[in-house]
Amino acid sequence: MKKLIMAGASLAVIPALLLAGCSQEATTQDQEPKSKEKSEVSSDEQAATSPEPASQPSYQAIEPTEAAQPLESHYSETQLAEMPITEAHGDDTKRSVPLGQTLEKGTEDETDGPLQKNRIVSYYGHPSSTSIGILGEYSPEELMEKLKEQTKAYSELDPERPAIPAIELIASVAQRTPGDEGHYVHPTSAEDIEKYAELAEENDALLILDVQLGQDSIMNEVKALEKYLKMPNVHLAIDTEFHVKEGQIPGEDLGHVDGEKVQEAIDYVSNLASENGLPDKVVIVHQFADIIISNKEAIQPTENVEVVLNNDGHGIAALKRSGYHQLVHNQPIQYGGFKVFYQKDEPVMTPEEVLELDPAPAFVNYQ
Repeated sequence: MKKLIMAGASLAVIPALLLAGCSQEATTQDQEPKSKEKSEVSSDEQAATSPEPASQPSYQAIEPTEAAQPLESHYSETQLAEMPITEAHGDDTKRSVPLGQTLEKGTEDETDGPLQKNRIVSYYGHPSSTSIGILGEYSPEELMEKLKEQTKAYSELDPERPAIPAIELIASVAQRTPGDEGHYVHPTSAEDIEKYAELAEENDALLILDVQLGQDSIMNEVKALEKYLKMPNVHLAIDTEFHVKEGQIPGEDLGHVDGEKVQEAIDYVSNLASENGLPDKVVIVHQFADIIISNKEAIQPTENVEVVLNNDGHGIAALKRSGYHQLVHNQPIQYGGFKVFYQKDEPVMTPEEVLELDPAPAFVNYQ
């Protein structure tokens, strides 16, 4: 996905090349995903109003080796002293939270979600394209091998917060033609979603379903994924920059969302978790410029959902750090995320450099 560096305080990066259309036909999603069967209950139990207990999480962090050292031991005293300066670029250089802390200053996490004690490291993309992420570059087996290797690097670097591998699959791909529904978005086939859901489950990993929206509403795209979001290891990501108005085209016009619309999706996922006895969920909100999300203060975590504001976009490392400072550090919601582009960043930041950020990203995704 091509992105252009913008001048000014809003870092960044404008998507310009989208997947013009996948080769496969969109598959009707009429096959129920695998889920745990519920046991029979008595009539008294059926009448109870309390939600059923949450099922157990199905992921497994990649544990560090016994030789792994604490995060701070990987940096010199000079590096530790200069970390806030290199990120702030003239702004306040004092760290908001201690090195390695992922929860943003002044925020809380009331869930039992995966980010309480772990970090998530994900690979992003679509299996039908090599231009919009790493998923299209490798077979599923090769992908998992590389993902686990990248994830282990974070566990070794920060053994107090071992990392969980995750696949971030684009479930609806923004495109430059209207498509059958006229929404400028192409749905990923049920076959592909189920294949990667099974791959994640077999490898104790998470599956994150990413929606790119086009001219459709957030809720329409999220509700189309409900049966997958009811699976214990499936979570949600929203690509805000791809949401355009009628008369606009994704990739040619910069998208925009209202924070209240994002919150509707968060509350929807939260209710799914609560009402279906699911493990607590994560919702990732992608952003790379302030103007893309208005009313951001409306975006809040719930008792069942952890929220990540993910700093997106490729380019010069110094600008990426500055963007994270502006969009995550300066506008705390709960957790920060950071995207790394293997082929388009200048240079590609190492895990050590990523974890210098303030706060340390709880979610790191690779494209």
